[in-house]
Amino acid sequence: MELRQLEAFVAVATELHFGRAADKLHIGQPTLSELIRRLEREVGAPLLTRTTRRVALTQAGTELFGRAKVILDDVEGAAAAIRRLADGDAGTVRLGITPPVAPVLAPHLATALDRAAPDVRLEIRRMWLPDLERAIAEGALDVAITCGPIADPPGILSEVFCAEPVVVGLRAHHRLADHATVDLHELSTETLGLHSEALFPAWSLALRQVLDANGIRPPTVEFDDIDLSAHRWTAQSAVDWVLTTAAVAGPNAAVVLRPVSPPQFLPYTLQWCPIRATTVAVGRFVHLALSVDVPDGWVSQPDHLRHELLGD
Repeated sequence: MELRQLEAFVAVATELHFGRAADKLHIGQPTLSELIRRLEREVGAPLLTRTTRRVALTQAGTELFGRAKVILDDVEGAAAAIRRLADGDAGTVRLGITPPVAPVLAPHLATALDRAAPDVRLEIRRMWLPDLERAIAEGALDVAITCGPIADPPGILSEVFCAEPVVVGLRAHHRLADHATVDLHELSTETLGLHSEALFPAWSLALRQVLDANGIRPPTVEFDDIDLSAHRWTAQSAVDWVLTTAAVAGPNAAVVLRPVSPPQFLPYTLQWCPIRATTVAVGRFVHLALSVDVPDGWVSQPDHLRHELLGD
């Protein structure tokens, strides 16, 4: 029994007219009649009664009609699902992120993907940088996003695709709190609070790169607060200032946030392995992440969308 035979039978059973059914299928009536005859031979029973005036279903035909419609619907549904997968409109993307990506960037990309491809399922996993690097290298993740530039394992492509402005956090009574912007060199002799590198390796590395880019090495002390936002740092008297971003710092009435002058940015890097992509949806997510508008106040990196990265 072939799908073509079932399609021919369902068309005749629906129209109860060979001419209209043949037109519907865009085939000739002789071809249609032969398909029905072959089907009847295979099932071993007449499915239709034919006279010069009418076509009617037999009892066997009525039984097969209901089942054949279900079969054809299932086949069409399967074909549609495969087409969605092939077009990147469906599938699953396993995205690994380090904690700094979570407050703004991950939800921003998830919302954009939901608008563009609502049937693509995005699985977001928060991971420490060493675990993230290992997972993307081993193929346990489809895409990884972390802050700061990182090394490229063999076969992995990396793209620094957007950046978040860096801000300085000060107590309200600090001598620079009323300045519109702060030059990091003005704080180079004051104690900077930093997270434990063991707790937040990606974040710590990215902030160290900002300090190195400005050529300053202020005295540092480790936060007592183990939360990434370090909301309670003002209670730690040894800390004079913090280097952070508005997304990570969040609202805090005890802290004044000031932009850095000249502007400094914390870059975000996307990594993926094209040859290991489990579905076309992975490539679609990568393209979206590298081309969608960045969150308000953020910046895109120059030429951040490399078409060769996507195999265009």
